[in-house]
Order: sequence, then C-alpha cells, then structure tokens
Amino acid sequence: MPNRKVVLLVATVAAFVAPFMSSSINIALPSIAQEFRMTAVTLGWVATAYLLAAAACLVPFGKAADILGRKKIFVLGSLVYALSSGLAAAAPSGAVLIASRALQGIGGAMIFSTGVAMLTAAYPPRERGRVLGINTASTYLGLSLGPVLGGFLTEGFGWRSVFGVNLALGLVLVGLALAGLRGEAAEARGEAFDAVGAALLAAGLCALMFGLGKLPRIPGAGFIAAGAVFLALFVRWESAYRSPLFDLDLIRRNTAFAFSNLAALINYSATFAAGFLLSLYLQYLQGLSPRKAGLILIAQPAVMAVFSPLAGRLSDRVEPRLLASAGMGLSSVGLFLLSFLGRTSSLTSVGASLVVLGIGFALFSSPNTNAVMSSVEKRSYGVASATLGTARLTGMMLSMGAAMLVFALYLGKTAIMPEVFPRYLAALRTAFVLFGALCAAGVFVSLARGNLNEAKGGNR
Repeated sequence: MPNRKVVLLVATVAAFVAPFMSSSINIALPSIAQEFRMTAVTLGWVATAYLLAAAACLVPFGKAADILGRKKIFVLGSLVYALSSGLAAAAPSGAVLIASRALQGIGGAMIFSTGVAMLTAAYPPRERGRVLGINTASTYLGLSLGPVLGGFLTEGFGWRSVFGVNLALGLVLVGLALAGLRGEAAEARGEAFDAVGAALLAAGLCALMFGLGKLPRIPGAGFIAAGAVFLALFVRWESAYRSPLFDLDLIRRNTAFAFSNLAALINYSATFAAGFLLSLYLQYLQGLSPRKAGLILIAQPAVMAVFSPLAGRLSDRVEPRLLASAGMGLSSVGLFLLSFLGRTSSLTSVGASLVVLGIGFALFSSPNTNAVMSSVEKRSYGVASATLGTARLTGMMLSMGAAMLVFALYLGKTAIMPEVFPRYLAALRTAFVLFGALCAAGVFVSLARGNLNEAKGGNR
C-alpha cells in the first residue's frame, strides 16, 4: 500500500473518532445529568470543556508539529486521547468528568492539528478536494454512528460505556499510526516555539468562554473583557516576535485564507449546538429513549456523509466559494425550520429539517477546507490545518456558549424538569432563530473570499 494511502487511512480514522465522541455524548447527557444532578448550564460544560481545551491548544500543537514532526505529535495526541477517555469512564463526579473531557480536548488538538496537514502534504492539489471529501465524510460518519451507538450503549450499558469505546478507538489510532506512518514531516524544523504566544492565546480563549458561561451576570462581562485583552496582546506579540506561533500575514495578505476561516467560524458557531439542543428536546419534551433519539439525530450526519465526498470532488472543478456559500444558505434554512418546533411537532418535521441542515453543511465543509489548505505554502500546512481547526472548535465553543447563555436567561440554574418545559421550549426557539440569522450573515462572508481557484493555482 503506497504511503499516501496509509496517511489517508490514518487521517480518516482520526477524523471519525472525536465527532463520534461528541455526538454519542450528546445522547448520554440526560443520563449523566441524572447521575451527577447537574443543571442545564453545568451539563453544557461536559461538551464545552473538550472544545475549550482543544481550541486553546490547536494552533500551538500545529506549530509544534511543523517544528518537531507531525507523526510524533499525532501519536502522542492519540495516547492522551485514549488515556483521558479511560479517566472519563471511571469519573466519580461531574467535576472529574469535566476535567477528563478537557484532557481529552488536549489530545484531540494534537490529533487534529496534524491529521489534515499530513493528508494535504501527501496528495497533490488536483486530488486534494477528493481526499478531503473522504476525510470529511469520515467525520460525518462518526457523527452519524454516534447517536445510534451512543443511544444503544447508554441504554444497555450506561453512559460510561461510551467513553470505554472511545478508549478502544484511541488505542486503535495509536496502533495504526505507529505501524503505518513512515518518515517524519517537519518543514519548519529549527524554528523556535513561541511559548508566550501560546499562553496568551490559551488565556484569551479560556477567559472568553468562561465569560460566556457566566453571562448575564457581571463576572461574565469581566471574563469576556479579560479574554479580549489577552487576545489583543497575542496579536501584538505575534506581530513583533521573530518566529511567531501564527504568521499574521496569513490573515493580512491572504484574503482566501482569512475569509475561509472566518466562514468556518461562523458556520460552526451557528450549527454545532443543534445536536445538543435537539438531544435534550427529543428526550425531555418528546419523551424518546436515548436509542430512539439517536435514530432521529442520525438524519443530519448521514446526509453529510453521503454528500461530503461529492462536494469535495466538485470543489476541484467548480469555484469552491460558490459551493460553500450555497451550503451556508441551506444551513440557515434548516436552522430557521427548527425554530418552529413545539411540544407536538412531528418527528418527521424534525428529521426533514435535519436533512436540509445536513445537505447545507456538506456543501460548505469540504469546499471550504479545500480552499483553506490550497491557499498556503507547504511549510505552513500544520499551522493552516490548526488554524482551520481552531476556527471550527472556537465556533463550536461559541455555539455552546450561546446555548448556555440562552439557558441561563430562560432557565437560570434550574434542572430541566416538566414544570420548566415551556421555558426550555422558548429557549430552544430563541437559540435556533439566532443561529439561523448568524448563518445567513455568513453567506456574505463566504462570498467575500474572492476567486479561490487563483489561490489553488499558486500552490500547484
């Protein structure tokens, strides 16, 4: 088997693991809340802790991978991911579970800052859309199987079994990487690692997310202000540092790269929390079991898994910004449809809305990834991959932060019980209206990136 096919296999398995974890945990959340007596806001941190840690660490590990070698970082990340999954499976309290999820996010950052970079380096530009489409389809396959298997595992063996399965998947990933990957790509070998920049970036993102979680109380605004200060210091430091963690010229002088990442940030900010919100809606308001709720939620990622390879292949021939912008528009339609959910809404209407959302997301994701990776030089693949990953994870983090803020406004610190179902439904509708409007605005950002075929031609 040629080495690049091995890289495709390893990167594709890696792309499956974390989405499978996220979607399967969404199904298990009510069971976790019951065991640890968590409020709706605290429960959100089970998902958010992973996203926060991963977002804070992606760019630093992407740079470390370009300097030290992508295989090293990938294998170490797979080990950390497996270990943290085992810790989560044995968690004696909600606090330990959330801490384990944060450690899992660090491992995930090491995996995802390198996986797409290895894949992009292994294949020429003319084949890049096709293999990135396969990679994206694997992500959506993980999202598809997560609700079904997560529901089956939670119902049959308890929520801890979900983490046990991810422990096994992490170990499989370690074995594949050690046995299959050859050589050590490190195009930036010899450059210094910017530890100060990494610390400022992590502090800024963490403060920002903590602030969102504490709004509308005054400390929330304080944390957000502190996050803005840290991020401003990060930008200033990177502008002056000789060997920066992140080359700001990628944003200042590369319109395709800048707007493609901004489009990803907006898209994930608008769409990620949908699975979290609908999992609670289907199990609490519709009274479905975890397994039945999973079968409904599979509609979106299943459609995404089918259409992503087609969209990726098409982006090698058709202007990617047009495909991505059309996908963003369809995603907005799907989110607005979900804002009409009520206590008696049919499951068919829920599934149909998820299908629309899934087609839109598939049309957006693969072409957008192709645009990002084709707009930079080979020596920057690790940072570009990590930047796109940070945009995605920051978007996911902001999406969950917005959902928790809406919960805080409508529910306060109350657990989700029958007497607060009307308030929960109002919160759900408000969140989907906000997300739909954000995705609609993202269409214009996606179109503003310019002609991406010129950027791709420059890297052939």
